[in-house]
Amino acid sequence: MNGIIITRKRDLKGVTSLDSPVIAHLKEHKDKIVELWMKKMDEAAAEAPQSNINYKALITTNETFAEVIYNYILNDGSSRNLNEFIGRILQFGWPLSYLTHGIQVFRRVVIEVIGGKAENTKELLQLYQQTDAIIDPISNKLIHDAAEQWENTVYLQKNALMELSAPLIPVMEKISVMPLIGTIDTERAKLIMENLLEGVIEHRSEVVLIDITGVPIVDTMVAHHIIQAAEAVRLVGAKCILVGIRPEIAQTIVNLGITLSDFPTRSTLKEGIETALKMTKREIVFIDQEGSD
Repeated sequence: MNGIIITRKRDLKGVTSLDSPVIAHLKEHKDKIVELWMKKMDEAAAEAPQSNINYKALITTNETFAEVIYNYILNDGSSRNLNEFIGRILQFGWPLSYLTHGIQVFRRVVIEVIGGKAENTKELLQLYQQTDAIIDPISNKLIHDAAEQWENTVYLQKNALMELSAPLIPVMEKISVMPLIGTIDTERAKLIMENLLEGVIEHRSEVVLIDITGVPIVDTMVAHHIIQAAEAVRLVGAKCILVGIRPEIAQTIVNLGITLSDFPTRSTLKEGIETALKMTKREIVFIDQEGSD
């Protein structure tokens, strides 16, 4: 009987390995499969070139990609090399489509090479099914791992941005500035409040200037968060000055009926610092210096 039989076995790690004619064909025709795959990947790159990918680097990466696929298939799903390869590709800023396209091209090449080995339609269908059973886990794992690494990268970047986006900066004794940049949502408002209170105590600030020059939109929610921050500063014994109020923001605040009468406001950081100096019983004195001979 010439029928093709596929058996599945599980190792101690629970990884499904495949013992089928497709594996034998992959081993026997490796050079041909890799050569054809490289050719098709090269053609695809020529049709839709990626501006951030050097051609020489692409060729080298394709060779590594082919070896990684073979290593994964012939080692019963050992994914260490695949994980490392995915990580490098994403780290270098290459598109995920490069990985997914490469797997799909590999699938088509394998079917094209081994399809001629089937003696009848039934065997051909079995070869297709077995090929899918081998390639699909790679494709699924690739997408899963890429998504996981991407989400982790975004999470780390978001945390880093959050930490840097609301610093309290001591500019001189008793006076600190908190520059705000970008959109303020509830999560970020909580961070601003925490950094503000901790910074006031740490730097022994008596006056804090909240600079909203870099905040594009001030709506009711943003104003509410700012008012809460100012009130919290007052409760720990310091005073707050809101600076960076542009004309359009002032108009928006008025139209929304928001009152900011509980703490001083200034249009620029310079004016805010001058006010803060007066509040701490200091002032800027300009000294005329004549050239000495």
